[in-house]
Amino acid sequence: MSVTHAPETADVLRRQDPELAEILLGELARQSTSLQLSAAENFSSSAVLAALGSPLANKYAEGYPGARHHGGCEIVDVAERIAVDRAKALFGAEHANVQSHSGSSAVLAAYAALLRPGDTVLALGLPYGGHLTHGSPANFSGRWFDFVGYGVDAETGLIDYEQVRTLARNHRPKAIVCGSIAYPRHLDHAFFREVADEVGAYLIADAAHPIGLVAGGAAPSPVPYADIVCATTHKVLRGPRGGMILCGEELAERVDRAVFPFTQGGAQMHTIAAKAVAFGEAATPAFAAYAHQVVANARVLAAGLAAEGLVVTTGGTDTHLLTVDPGPLGVDGRTARGRLAAAGMVLECCALPHGDARGLRLGTAAVTTQGMGEEEMAGVAALLAGVLRGETDSQKAREEVRELAGRFPPYPG
Repeated sequence: MSVTHAPETADVLRRQDPELAEILLGELARQSTSLQLSAAENFSSSAVLAALGSPLANKYAEGYPGARHHGGCEIVDVAERIAVDRAKALFGAEHANVQSHSGSSAVLAAYAALLRPGDTVLALGLPYGGHLTHGSPANFSGRWFDFVGYGVDAETGLIDYEQVRTLARNHRPKAIVCGSIAYPRHLDHAFFREVADEVGAYLIADAAHPIGLVAGGAAPSPVPYADIVCATTHKVLRGPRGGMILCGEELAERVDRAVFPFTQGGAQMHTIAAKAVAFGEAATPAFAAYAHQVVANARVLAAGLAAEGLVVTTGGTDTHLLTVDPGPLGVDGRTARGRLAAAGMVLECCALPHGDARGLRLGTAAVTTQGMGEEEMAGVAALLAGVLRGETDSQKAREEVRELAGRFPPYPG
């Protein structure tokens, strides 16, 4: 499942700007010799990278196909139409906007399409895995809207659906957001739709993390239930860093106007072309097999870490990500992250459902792209726990990681 050949851009850059070429090659080496266990990252194919580095990057194209504010857009119009058509077909959506620069800008546009400053929004609280755009006071969302946060059950770590219903009835939000950056289970989209209808709220699904699994048939789709679905095109979807929005025809014009001209200017046409490539790749049987393998790997990794004594939030995972508490091994999340980084294991800290302790968030999208399977995940779990216990020093672990990554290069050749 590894992705074809190494990027060739470095050869051109080396001749003109060797200083920057060394940085590019250094980053490629880092990615190729360590374990990318970040739940938000993946390896794009060489075809995606080729589109990103194409002459389409030169074209300014404010507006939409057939209605641009710049001349000479006849070619890039075709690229955007292809991306839109492929996204609609892939996710069964009536409308797709592929111009959002990121997941956060997609959420901003969704709010702009449906809300006014001061409106009440119900979303998963940040301590339980909500995103910054779900009401953080440091973010536009928390400054412009009145967010009410729902949480998870203290025992199971699962979303407290009855609390969602109670808060919705009490606060009568204008919109309800379902989605998370650190919740490892599938969401009950039908329940959120029911509650939204009961209180007269819009339903916004922030599917940045699971959308790639949705594309591969390994996770339920929010598209039939949500008024607007926001997503990223990287992570499991394995495309370029960027965002997109899916919705029905009745909201299409409002969404498009919320992206341009309200929140963004010119579209990044090279990125849109790269999104089209990724959507095409995601429509293949090979990608469906990949998506299911991502989940299988995550479940094995979760089970292995639990067997080693870490506490796995919700007792496991349905998706590509898992969150764990390393406390039983005698380390807090930040210390654990530092030790693992020294060993070549790249991942993030995350909030744990209750208390102030920090945990670890891991994902299996990138290592699965490299071709690793359940056997490798069991070994990663054992090595990770050994590092945290102090049984395996970082230098020895780093050598083991380098050897494992060397057997599964992300860009062979």
